[in-house]
Amino acid sequence: MVWSSLPRSNLRRSCRGHRRAEQSREDVIVSTPTVADAPQKGFFGHPRGLLTLFFTEMWERFSYYGMRAILAYYLYYAVSEGGLGIPESTALSVVGVYGASVYMTGVLGGWLADRVVGAQRAVLYGGVIIMLGHIGLALPGGMTTVLIGLVLLVIGTGLLKPNVSGLVGGLYSEQDDRRDAGFSIYYMGINLGAFIAPFVVGTLGEKVNWHLGFGAAAVGMALGLIQYTLGRKNLGSAGLVPVNPLPAEHKGRVLGRAGGIALGVVVVLVALSATGMMGLDGLVNLISIISAVLPIIYFVVMLSSKEITKVERDRLIAYIPLFLATALFFLLFEQQPNTLANLAEADTDLNVLGFAVPASWFQSVNPLAIILLAPVMAGLWMKLGARQPSTPQKFVGGLLFVGVSFLWVVLSKFAAGDDGKHLPIMLALVFVIMTVGELMLSPVGLSATTKLAPKVFTSQMMGLYFLAPAMGQGLGAQAVKLYSVENQQLYFSIVGIATIGCAVLLLVSARVIKRYMHGVN
Repeated sequence: MVWSSLPRSNLRRSCRGHRRAEQSREDVIVSTPTVADAPQKGFFGHPRGLLTLFFTEMWERFSYYGMRAILAYYLYYAVSEGGLGIPESTALSVVGVYGASVYMTGVLGGWLADRVVGAQRAVLYGGVIIMLGHIGLALPGGMTTVLIGLVLLVIGTGLLKPNVSGLVGGLYSEQDDRRDAGFSIYYMGINLGAFIAPFVVGTLGEKVNWHLGFGAAAVGMALGLIQYTLGRKNLGSAGLVPVNPLPAEHKGRVLGRAGGIALGVVVVLVALSATGMMGLDGLVNLISIISAVLPIIYFVVMLSSKEITKVERDRLIAYIPLFLATALFFLLFEQQPNTLANLAEADTDLNVLGFAVPASWFQSVNPLAIILLAPVMAGLWMKLGARQPSTPQKFVGGLLFVGVSFLWVVLSKFAAGDDGKHLPIMLALVFVIMTVGELMLSPVGLSATTKLAPKVFTSQMMGLYFLAPAMGQGLGAQAVKLYSVENQQLYFSIVGIATIGCAVLLLVSARVIKRYMHGVN
């Protein structure tokens, strides 16, 4: 996510690189050269464009994770402590559906990039809107400015997120062995910003003023926009134009209707919430339902399209269990800013060597672990080459580790005793175990999505990928209602064991899934 009204020339190049990945099959789509046409090795053996996207996403993640590290606390802290004082369970659910909403709008962002503005311009516009959203949170206007800020963040992220990740895929051909490693390096870059953010935004928010913390997140977004603009030339021609543009005679009518519907939905939801006609709990429930239904609709639309080949349809079918595994993974993984953040604040001994550690600092453990472990994982995949585990097998590893991380919470509480609090090191290890699972699944999932995408749904396929964490967080917003500090051991036990069971089921199905992928690794 990047923002500000800086020059736009850089935003147009990403989706076309994705198309090149598909051109090795039957049809040639365009003759304009792309980044993938001439393999580059200017950044640690990878295309120079990866450096641009590495630092752009570093600042975007600084903004996102910085804000997220303090959002739940700001919502449920008492008014006397500068917070809004809403019920704790509601606050944790709001954080969950905010994350779900952010990812759901990725479908619209992918569609706009594919058919209207091109991926590069979508990233720029999204960045500007995101920065305005953080400014909204920085204004002390109570729940009204919070809702406005979160809505802007949701819209902006939907424009930016699927398209900037799609740009990474556009740097490589489908059969390029560097592809998974490139996504792992990119993943390491974005987590550098996520690591720094809680120390800056979290400390300012918890120790000084919540709104000052949100303001620091806005500054991070501005820096990300500057980085993206200066490095656009390294992206080549990918995403300069839409890959499947709307006919000129229909564009105005389609955009007008779509924009009017979207604006109407946003205005109605904000008005209902702000006036109290629909409480926060009702809004949470509505978004959870949408997050579960939208992926189903989108899969039906793509599978029924007459513009995809039989091989592409088989690959979409193979993608369904991977999608569901991703959703389940994120149902657990994205409880870092709600249930695990609450454990850090309410049931962890934060006194370390006489220093009161801000609870938000635990949100830095996951990105730090990625920074340390991502090069190891990338090197492992590079070394194994064709002998590395298949994509479905890597997904099994992701589910296994995230399930074990929840069981580690139970072990941590058991070690602390009935009357004791979690030790900081024990809670920190929960995030580390999660990270191993993340590196097994998330960057590989991004890579697999670009490889399995039908050529006419290039950026929209990335939008579909982001519906998986949307579904996970939407359903997770309901699951966290069953959590409390008092019943934490039961809650984490049930969810962890169920997830490990699903990992076993996916392992049994891996061979069939691989067959439907038609040679994609």
